[in-house]
Amino acid sequence: MLDKLELIQKKYEELNQLMAQPEIATNPKQLQELATERAGLGSIVNIYQEYKAKNEELAEAETLLKSNSEAEMATLIKEEVNKLKQEQNDLLHQLKLSLTYKDPNDDKDVIVEIRAGAGGEEASLFAADLFRMYSRYAQTKGWQVEIIDSNQSEIGGFKELVFEAKGKGAFSQLKYERGVHRVQRVPTTESSGRIHTSTVTVAVMPEAEEIELNIKPDDLKMEFFHSRGAGGQNVNKVTTAVRLTHLPTGIVAACQDERSQIRNRTKAMAVLRARLFDLEQQRQSESIDRERRSQVGSGERAEKIRTYNFPQNRLTDHRVNLSFHNLSQVLEGNLDEIIEALSSKEQVERLEAALS
Repeated sequence: MLDKLELIQKKYEELNQLMAQPEIATNPKQLQELATERAGLGSIVNIYQEYKAKNEELAEAETLLKSNSEAEMATLIKEEVNKLKQEQNDLLHQLKLSLTYKDPNDDKDVIVEIRAGAGGEEASLFAADLFRMYSRYAQTKGWQVEIIDSNQSEIGGFKELVFEAKGKGAFSQLKYERGVHRVQRVPTTESSGRIHTSTVTVAVMPEAEEIELNIKPDDLKMEFFHSRGAGGQNVNKVTTAVRLTHLPTGIVAACQDERSQIRNRTKAMAVLRARLFDLEQQRQSESIDRERRSQVGSGERAEKIRTYNFPQNRLTDHRVNLSFHNLSQVLEGNLDEIIEALSSKEQVERLEAALS
């Protein structure tokens, strides 16, 4: 581990030298990338330097202890040695945690896409329930939530809904929500009282800054249309809704929830940028199809990250194999306990990988 820390310190010093070069300092995109990378290493380097300084103090104290024969002084030095060893162990523990990979997107705002999967109208109603849950959770965190695009079903649910959540750490918390959510309950439309199983898919993407993604104007196709209401009816006689198509990839983003065409265009661009950024990240990791399936699956009932069982007031998260018997409270936005369990699991896995 100490060899790895030496390499990190060397990398940190190299980044400082690179950022001082004139050709880098005048290139905003490259400078930001290097600054972000350096910031991620800075805290580790600071703790490591403190750890090395504590090592020197400890070595000096142990040398002094060996050369001192006076009982009272030896006792004082032993106390100092024990104290330094404890501080050293604390710093070592901090270093182990610091070595775990930190997602560079954790502090970003997010774009969340909720789509009804298997289950028809019941799935669309549960999509609305999930949006309400996330909205309540965002309120407890002080985040701002705005709907970007939505397609309501005939009975008040959502066939699909796209919203943004702006606030510190939004992605770091909501990223655990991506996947297939399965619900088991008696639908309001079911007269026989039979329990139905439906699914909703959730995708969570970090918002990308303009400097991170250069979208050429010639690569964009912009269309304007009337906003739609429930059931696809046109409720806006003015053409304010905006649809953007990224021609090289075929990715489409739309916004119709604002009365202003300019605001709809701005929001649609934010969604498009997030989707393209997500696409690029998938390319950098593994195949795009495999990554997309791992996030949202196909919406089939057998694929799930979480099950919401209404008759038993139980929520089960299958990634940590834990059940919570407070489903009604969770749907009111009390997600902290679940997210903390998922975050702890991720930290353990990262720590094991860092030390392997």
